[in-house]
Amino acid sequence: MILSYHPFFEADKNVICAGREPGAEDLAAIRTADAVVLPQGCYRSLYAMARQNCANVFPNFDTRFKYAGKLGQARLFEETNAPYPETATYCNLDSFYNQRDRLCSQTTWGFPLVFKFDWGGEGNHVFLLNSPNELDRMLQTAADFEKGGRSGFLLQNYIPGGNRSVRVVVVGQTFLSYWRIGNSDASFGSSLAQGAVIDADADPDRQQIAVAAVKAFCNQAGINLAGFDILFAPEPRPHEPFFLEINYYFGRRGLGGSENFYKLLNTEILNWINSLGLTLQ
Repeated sequence: MILSYHPFFEADKNVICAGREPGAEDLAAIRTADAVVLPQGCYRSLYAMARQNCANVFPNFDTRFKYAGKLGQARLFEETNAPYPETATYCNLDSFYNQRDRLCSQTTWGFPLVFKFDWGGEGNHVFLLNSPNELDRMLQTAADFEKGGRSGFLLQNYIPGGNRSVRVVVVGQTFLSYWRIGNSDASFGSSLAQGAVIDADADPDRQQIAVAAVKAFCNQAGINLAGFDILFAPEPRPHEPFFLEINYYFGRRGLGGSENFYKLLNTEILNWINSLGLTLQ
């Protein structure tokens, strides 16, 4: 029996768990299932229940929950030896102030630098800082967030990438890529939500490099549903990809819209089910 919690994938048994924690009925259904299909936005509790009680779960979100947030992703990149910008992570302001002298002495980069809060997507809560005064103002913003119960940020060496990055999307065994290009030379970042445009044809050689790097990373980390942001520096190694972020819930515009995405997702889920030697009843 194939059990689906995904509203757009119809299986032998279909359950919706949006807006609620899983309960005893979910546990009973999962324990009788041969495979479980989960939505992108599933709670950690539902994922843990599925992984602990069914041998086959799609998608694989082990790294999503083990290495949560931007701080967790930086730790994942380090542990897997993935190339990424030089990064210093802080769980709160106290940790930053305790390590500030060491940051200055052990890193070779100064301003500009990139400040990222531990949460957010589509370019939100990511800032380019050009001076110590801008850093101080951002630290005050971090203090305001901490008062509200949200903490954690990182600082990264700024790599000038021409305000463009490659988005590589993995859906099952399919990898798709396109460039996201900022709307002006003066802008920072390449988020579509902030005005960047899509170019699926530009610089195909670098796109292939980015896809190959993401494939190797996914084979190592077990990721089979995510969007990766990859940056190329102009010098001194213009063909070296840097991992910026992993987006487990990503936009679909670069994939041709939601309809195309769900067609691809359904196909890949069926391929996954078949690879297990299972079939829908």
